[in-house]
Amino acid sequence: MTVPTQLPSNGSFSFSGRTALVTGGGRGVGEAVAREIHAGGGRVAVSDFDLDAAEAVARSLDPSGETAMAIALDVRSKDDFLSARDRIANAWARVDIVVNNAGLARRTPTQDISPEEFDEIVAINMRSVFLSCQIFSEHMKANGYGRIVNVTSLAGQNGGTVASPHYAASKAGAIMLSKYFARYLAGTGVTVNAIAPGPIDTAKGRLSEEQIARVEAEVPVGRFMEVGEIAAAVALVASDRGGFFVGATLDMNGGLYLR
Repeated sequence: MTVPTQLPSNGSFSFSGRTALVTGGGRGVGEAVAREIHAGGGRVAVSDFDLDAAEAVARSLDPSGETAMAIALDVRSKDDFLSARDRIANAWARVDIVVNNAGLARRTPTQDISPEEFDEIVAINMRSVFLSCQIFSEHMKANGYGRIVNVTSLAGQNGGTVASPHYAASKAGAIMLSKYFARYLAGTGVTVNAIAPGPIDTAKGRLSEEQIARVEAEVPVGRFMEVGEIAAAVALVASDRGGFFVGATLDMNGGLYLR
């Protein structure tokens, strides 16, 4: 069953006067989030390991560069996060919103996963969340306002549908880091929350037709989620009106996992 649900970047929430950093913003979910925040009037730093992809998105948002910029950022690097913070603050005075979206998934058979591959997945999907929260929380506390949103996964809650063990473990860790930093920052004007998507349409290119059919059959609503739906959820908790979301994990899985 296919139900058209593509959501336009219509700026349903206002981000006027706010500045945001979106990691992994060169494509997919990150690009959709960057477009949603920019459509709401926010200034957006689109960061990605692939600078060309980030630059293409930033130019499409604002060719003048006044309200959108591209930043090369390897989320495994603390120095890259520090540099991104300083560049945004120098250009736009402050960083109000950080969306930690960058991630990596590999579907290596469990018995073939090497220690090096395990460490790579954990560094990109979980350690990056710690580094980002550690660095930007202090900047936001000093300003008395901030929103940190960590894009995690259903796999971090129940193992997912076709997820590998290191991916699931790293996403579970990202959810727990969200809860820790949410409590640590409570009362400072800075909130931290997680979004836990289920199967996303961007994953179809990495799956066989048989796997796609199996996932669609398992999801109660009968389809994959579209990136615009995630962007809308991120906008909700990242907006000024999302201040009472503290340490929440928003489930977006079409009914696969009910709490």
